[in-house]
Amino acid sequence: MRISKKKFIYLISPNKIYPQFYYDLEKVFKIGKVGFFQLRLKKYSLQQKIIIGEKIKQICKKNNVKFLVNDDPKLSKKLNADGCHLGQKDMNIVEARKIVGNKIIGITCHNSINLAKAAIKGKADYIAFGAFYSTKTKNTKYRATTKILNKVKKLTKIPIVAIGGINMSNYKKLLLNNANLLAISGYVWNNKKYKPFETIEKIK
Repeated sequence: MRISKKKFIYLISPNKIYPQFYYDLEKVFKIGKVGFFQLRLKKYSLQQKIIIGEKIKQICKKNNVKFLVNDDPKLSKKLNADGCHLGQKDMNIVEARKIVGNKIIGITCHNSINLAKAAIKGKADYIAFGAFYSTKTKNTKYRATTKILNKVKKLTKIPIVAIGGINMSNYKKLLLNNANLLAISGYVWNNKKYKPFETIEKIK
């Protein structure tokens, strides 16, 4: 899977889809830095996720952004998304592959080289590490450092995603240490100072 150097942002949906969300998403995508978008909604019914997912998929398609679904290969298939993201407690990659076929599957590896090796062996399309910094988006048990990015780069050529508390003041360090994609959510959607598209514009 090739990653465009320009499209280094892996955007994750806000926890709550607010009325102006789709308009904001269009504006964010127009800037041309988002390569991936992940639908991650914990408190919505399956039916709601399908309706929201269909709308987001159209916006992603129009802007050439890969659309992934968090935790749920079956929903990913139902939405005909570009793939899914799996945490360590979700379905294993072999089972997920049977459902989504030749689509993108990414795996959370926390801060573990062993989990990364297992994901590489399982033919994951990308591997994600974190949290690198403190984050309010979700409870994080694991903390990763740039050392793991540099170690993993020696093991594989598959893209590496950095997650957790990424913002204006720390993102460059991750890009300089072999992260191919930066997963961002709260910093874009809950920023008190800037609108979502302004936040993305500032991350150069």
